[in-house]
Amino acid sequence: MQSYIRAWQTLPSRQLALLLMLIAAVVLANINQPYPDLAPLQHIPTALLIVAAPPLLRRFPLSDRSVGWLTGFFLLHTLAGRYTYSNVPYDAWARALTGHDISGTFGLGRNDFDRVVHLSFGLLWVGPFAEAMQRHAGLSRKVGVVMGFLFVGAFSAAYEIFEWLLTMLAPANLADDYNGQQGDPWDSQKDMAMAILGAAISSLRGLSGRGR
Repeated sequence: MQSYIRAWQTLPSRQLALLLMLIAAVVLANINQPYPDLAPLQHIPTALLIVAAPPLLRRFPLSDRSVGWLTGFFLLHTLAGRYTYSNVPYDAWARALTGHDISGTFGLGRNDFDRVVHLSFGLLWVGPFAEAMQRHAGLSRKVGVVMGFLFVGAFSAAYEIFEWLLTMLAPANLADDYNGQQGDPWDSQKDMAMAILGAAISSLRGLSGRGR
């Protein structure tokens, strides 16, 4: 326990602030939770990651920038998880700000916030993964970037398989609400494509040196 407390105490100040911000976001996302049956599936993994983050960062340190990118992704996921992704009210928010909704402006037939989060997974994870490969596996920057790209593709596929298994094992209404296919039979493939697109953009920046 003392070593765990020490891991929190020795975090760089910016990284500590980022983790505290993420803790606050998870707490706020569960106040008056509109979908209490699904909330644990969305937020428990993030909470477990927060618990594990200090000792992991002590054992495998990362730069403030990489921790910031990862925190940004989990903040976006936490926002989406509050509304089970499929019900993020971005049209209502857009109408309140501009008088126009996003779906009508761009001709969207479904809630596409899940696509945004999958895209952000690719954009925001390649850099930190590449840095970890450089620092802790002794790989070159370019090889680390390639490994980051491959990681995003592999993890995206594994996650979609997990969702399929959940569909097979969980009650039908819970699985459908969690998966958020919204009637699209190609939802899994499109989610993976968005993640790979984000990873490709991030990888190209990294390989060109602009992602440093």
